Amino acid sequence: MRRPALAALVFVSLTAAAAPVCEVVAATDANTAAASMPATAALRDLESRIEYGYYTEDGNALETLARETARSAAQGPDEPTARNGLRSYYSALADYRLALLELGKADGRARADADQCVSSLDHTLDTAGLSNSASAESLALQSACLALLSDLGSWRAPFSGARSKSQMRKALKLAPANPRVLLLDAVGAVAGTPDGAAREVSLGKLRKAIAALEGERQQVVHAPSWGLADAYARLGRLYLEKGDTVAARDALERALLTAPQFRQARRMMTKITIG
Repeated sequence: MRRPALAALVFVSLTAAAAPVCEVVAATDANTAAASMPATAALRDLESRIEYGYYTEDGNALETLARETARSAAQGPDEPTARNGLRSYYSALADYRLALLELGKADGRARADADQCVSSLDHTLDTAGLSNSASAESLALQSACLALLSDLGSWRAPFSGARSKSQMRKALKLAPANPRVLLLDAVGAVAGTPDGAAREVSLGKLRKAIAALEGERQQVVHAPSWGLADAYARLGRLYLEKGDTVAARDALERALLTAPQFRQARRMMTKITIG
């Protein structure tokens, strides 16, 4: 594996000198309620850089971010596990985004990145309590990476597919209204080669995820907060597959309003424009 698996995930600030905005924090103790704590500029910047690399399809930037994030955790073993776990989550997110960019390539990198995502989150979930939104986000992200491994036909494909479904069921049980859990569940509904019925299921789930993501935007700043542009782009793709170009255009315009640099959404919009 390219990077070592890291510590447990709890969403907390990276420094004590934080800006007065809010991030989602969940305690690992099942008897402790989730609380809000200040999110740092460093945390918001890390997520933004990962998503920008995905939108602009800059694999080199994503690779560098994943490496640096993992290395920074490895260099601080005496830090609270929450800090290392936070870096682990974002390292896994960078791997997931890399794997998506590399789908269809013959060099096997997509499989390697999806596998690294799973491995990093394995350790996180081994050491974190599964009774909070933070763990649900980790489970959902791992489910998505396991689904990629299954689709890519690795030797572990049958096991990966079954485990992906299991992890998503756990995520939905823990945090049924979490926006990214809902989004990744919708993505999983059309994993592999979907039929029309699967697309309709995914459309309904995507609309629910988008409503949750839009609602989250109306609140104070949260971290993680990624997913809205991706959700609209995926919605646009499903509408295109159905032949509903009017609905597809509307969804893609919303994706580009959220992330103007989103190349994938721009390509789909161009496809609609030129017919």
